[in-house]
Amino acid sequence: MYKERLESLRTMMRSKGWDAVIITGSDPHNSEYPAERWKQVQWLCGFTGEAGDIVVTLDHAGLWTDTRYFIQANIQLEGSGFVLHKTRVPEQVLIPEWLALNLDKDSIVAVDGLCQNASEISAIAGNFTVASVPNMLDALWKDRPAIPQTPVFTIDPGETRASKIDWLRDFIDGRECDGILLSSLDEIAWTLNVRASDIEYNPLVISYLLVRRDDVKWFVLKGNVTDEVTLATMDIVRSAGIEVLPYEDLELELGDMHWGRLFLDSNTINYHLWTQVSCDVVMEPSPVRLRKAVKNPTEIAGMRKAHLLDGAAMERFLFWLESSVDARGDISERDAADMLGRIRAEIPGYRGDSFETISACGKGAALPHYITPKKNAPVLPSHGLYLCDSGAQYDFGTTDITRTVPLGECSPLEKEDYTLVLKGHIDLAMAAFPAGTAGCQIDVLARNPLWQARRNFGHGTGHGVGYFLGVHEGPQDIRQNLNGTPLTPGMITSDEPGIYREGMHGVRHENLILCVESGNNDFGNWLEFETLTLCHFDTSCIVRELLDSREIKWLNDYNEHVFTTLSPYLSADVADWLREKTMPIQ
Repeated sequence: MYKERLESLRTMMRSKGWDAVIITGSDPHNSEYPAERWKQVQWLCGFTGEAGDIVVTLDHAGLWTDTRYFIQANIQLEGSGFVLHKTRVPEQVLIPEWLALNLDKDSIVAVDGLCQNASEISAIAGNFTVASVPNMLDALWKDRPAIPQTPVFTIDPGETRASKIDWLRDFIDGRECDGILLSSLDEIAWTLNVRASDIEYNPLVISYLLVRRDDVKWFVLKGNVTDEVTLATMDIVRSAGIEVLPYEDLELELGDMHWGRLFLDSNTINYHLWTQVSCDVVMEPSPVRLRKAVKNPTEIAGMRKAHLLDGAAMERFLFWLESSVDARGDISERDAADMLGRIRAEIPGYRGDSFETISACGKGAALPHYITPKKNAPVLPSHGLYLCDSGAQYDFGTTDITRTVPLGECSPLEKEDYTLVLKGHIDLAMAAFPAGTAGCQIDVLARNPLWQARRNFGHGTGHGVGYFLGVHEGPQDIRQNLNGTPLTPGMITSDEPGIYREGMHGVRHENLILCVESGNNDFGNWLEFETLTLCHFDTSCIVRELLDSREIKWLNDYNEHVFTTLSPYLSADVADWLREKTMPIQ
């Protein structure tokens, strides 16, 4: 199937005179998780990871993806005609460099300009002729899904949309601009205090937002709106002085802008729209990304509530898991994932999962982004480690948690890996650091225990998390990449070191942590982390001598806090079980 699709694309290339085609795994808004319509990489080659770009020439087809997906990509690309190009490794050759090495200067490179941002194209435009062909796969993808339009509703996150729009107007005044175009879906949802379900697991509405000094235009309608929730939302938005327009009208608007200067986000504006702008532009990162990353008191309170209720659900799940694996012996990875989903669905305010649950044992757990099979999933054994990475969207917050737990007897290597990863997790959670510190400057805290044992993991240690928004958001992170964004009070980030042994097992321990003030002295202002996630760490397979006294104290204190906080929300049998699980280790 994939070879036939690849050959169909090459037939198109020959008819158009194209020497290469670039297909990205994103959408017109540079989203990490695109709607089904824009899963072009998956349709063309079968790769389902969230990060992957394709280059096709007449004699080569390659997928570029990072360390999280190497094993997965090798499996999914088999027989497709595509080969893997590795990124985030020392020997990486990225797409612009690869094109320069493999194409002549007069080559024509075709791109779907709607799904590549302007800065990406600028990296190759100087070397080749770029042909922007929006929706180029339409001619081949006969049953391609339409742009979704799901019910849109409003929320109250502690700041009005009018306040946020006023702030944006102050920003463009300071940048001597006359307007700003937001194309990132999470930034638009944050600005307008709206949510929807246009993208699976992400409460977003596919749209663009144009804010000018005297008007605001929201390009959102993809067809006739009939549902009462959306109609009511649109009335609320219009009452705030915001004009609601068809999604496709933005292109006409941009072509008619014979005035002033427009601020465009250099990270998200797609190449096609950038070519349509008829006025002067300022291309810089959007200011919204940083502001929405710093949660206000209402958002922080909502996130605490989300983690309280989600933590109780996790403990009910882990109690069920332990009891069922022992008693039945036929629980599969899919059974476990489905049970966790059913338990969470009972929580008032639950809006769905925040990403597809990773439920894995053995060699599946060795894939950082393992996809649990819908059918014929592996049965959980009564030994070894089980890894569950999951999260949920609630009206009042977003969660993301990973727990690795023993299903029975574990090997000495499994115990050692489990403990070293937990040691790194704890060391980062205990961090104190001066204001102005970036995540890349403390990433080593989570890695050092593994490094000392000459082990490592390929993914980032921490990503930002939104308030009833994307489970991955920036601009802050905690990883080795040089990102200078300082960690700021109010930012919520994950703490998730891991280790993965191909064909054997995987370990990851993940909590969400809130950056908070930690006092000041003669040496400056200090910050630390407050752990939001509430779910015990299993201590039965810890190698005690690998943890120092401070780490043991943190672990005992955390598990005791989990018990005292969650036990009132649990049935007597689950609470009694949790009491045993959280007894201090000496």
